[in-house]
Amino acid sequence: MTRSPPDPTPNSRRRAIRVEVGNDARSYVSDGQRVTLVPLTIKRRQNRKLLIPPTPESAAAAMGGLDAPMIKTLGKAFYWKRLLDEGRYPTTTELARSLKLEPGWVAEVLRLTLLAPDIVEAILDGRQPRHLNLQTLRGRHDLLPRDWAEQRRLLGFPPPAQ
Repeated sequence: MTRSPPDPTPNSRRRAIRVEVGNDARSYVSDGQRVTLVPLTIKRRQNRKLLIPPTPESAAAAMGGLDAPMIKTLGKAFYWKRLLDEGRYPTTTELARSLKLEPGWVAEVLRLTLLAPDIVEAILDGRQPRHLNLQTLRGRHDLLPRDWAEQRRLLGFPPPAQ
């Protein structure tokens, strides 16, 4: 009995998506759409996907202000938005049902994709104001405005440089 050589293409079910943390821009425009990279590693563990934030070494190098829960939640928000945009789930309710989560919580997390790109970048770099927490971002206390200038003012970020 002879064995065939191993398939050179990796098993698509066993791949890890990795976004490298570096000096590269984490936000750019591609085909007229703004693309924001979230520095997370997504690994599969049995039937679940784990979001792994940057290592403590890279966090210390980036000013020491990285908030892992905020970064993980941002990663979930943009990943779920991509699933909806690609048409894998027709509605947020279907997405929530598939993830076995409450639809209201999924909607709260998805609202993070409406944050101004510079606010997202500041959070990923650990440059967010000290008072900013996940409950405020998710709109637990007050809903965040959709206007980016108003978001910056409300959350304590400076206006973007021109």
